[in-house]
Amino acid sequence: MIQVLCALHFLGHGSYQKSVGSDSNLGLSQTSVANAIEEVTRAINSDAVLRKWINFPLTPGERQRLIQKNYQSFRIPGVVGYVDGTHVAIKAPKDEENLFLNRKSYHSMNVMIVCDSDMIILYCSARFGGSSHDSYVWNECVVKTVLMEVWASGEQCWLLGDSGYPHQPWLHTPILNAPEGSPEAHYTTLHIRARNTVERCIGLLKGRFRCLLRHRVLEYTPPKAGRIINACAVLHNMCLRSGLNNDILPGENNEDNVPVEQLPPEQMPRIALLQEARAVRQRIINRLRL
Repeated sequence: MIQVLCALHFLGHGSYQKSVGSDSNLGLSQTSVANAIEEVTRAINSDAVLRKWINFPLTPGERQRLIQKNYQSFRIPGVVGYVDGTHVAIKAPKDEENLFLNRKSYHSMNVMIVCDSDMIILYCSARFGGSSHDSYVWNECVVKTVLMEVWASGEQCWLLGDSGYPHQPWLHTPILNAPEGSPEAHYTTLHIRARNTVERCIGLLKGRFRCLLRHRVLEYTPPKAGRIINACAVLHNMCLRSGLNNDILPGENNEDNVPVEQLPPEQMPRIALLQEARAVRQRIINRLRL
């Protein structure tokens, strides 16, 4: 129990291990704190725990349930969830340091989050360094593969993401510079309002588990930092499903509200794929006009 409380203290406050151990309620050495954090985060990262608490829908029934719930919230059809990336600061690693230096000139993990309209995390990828573009992380993640296979089977559903992601039939982005008052502008307004859910989710995650905040910096290797991030995502879902307050803590908005990077040329979708994606998006726009 003391090990669990010690790990939760660290995850919630983001303090250094020595200061965590010196807490009058714990009284542990720095080594004991390090061992507690390692054991608890490894336990949470076990397949059994991750699969229980973080589940991307793999069956038609599960996807339909999410589509209906998301539609009730934002009135956009076919939406399984919302995707965005966030940077979690880490110390400069000894190996391949350049892979973790992000465009804001600090070392980080680029974490991809997919959530539903209740801010439940459906998927969390904490494997890539901060130099990786959001579109690269997306193209390497299993969720993209799942949605492609679902699409190929004839089932139509999609995620919503910002313009830092490639527009694909299973991932829809806003229409930039849509004429005011047009159906495209109406679609984009609804899209932004709906996608704000994942930004709030990230803000809530970092507000509750302050070890993920930029100024705290995870003083660990990338693999261990990734396990800590996964553990926070699991605990986030535990909190929401137990009915704890879903509001972002005061002053802890998503730190990543910065202009979106343009897609690198190598990440641009193929012409045929882009045409199909635009045709699907147009059908969504037409439905929103009804």
